[in-house]
Amino acid sequence: QVQLVESGGGLVQAGGSLRLSCAASGVIRSINTMGWYRQAPGKQRELVATITSGGSTNYADSVKGRFTISRDNAKNTVVLQMNSAKPEDTAVYYCNARVVVLPEIRTYWGQGTQVTVSS
Repeated sequence: QVQLVESGGGLVQAGGSLRLSCAASGVIRSINTMGWYRQAPGKQRELVATITSGGSTNYADSVKGRFTISRDNAKNTVVLQMNSAKPEDTAVYYCNARVVVLPEIRTYWGQGTQVTVSS
């Protein structure tokens, strides 16, 4: 079994910064894509950013230029650096990982961490 544990959520003022971290543990052969998704009250879960094992990144248009995703393949960790935070960034943020568990690739989710941006 694989567990994803997030940390770093909290309250930040608009324009401020926050750093989210996620660590994967368990029987892991390798992890393809890691990423962050978020879900605001009354809305569907949406992609924030993803990063492949090779370092290719993908961002939602709403966070481009403000958020940066990075990962440490050796430690199976992924970090989301949130800068210039906006009130509309308020949501529960979920870590996601597509893990190679032979003979398949399985998707795992963290339990979520609350991010609140005050205006």
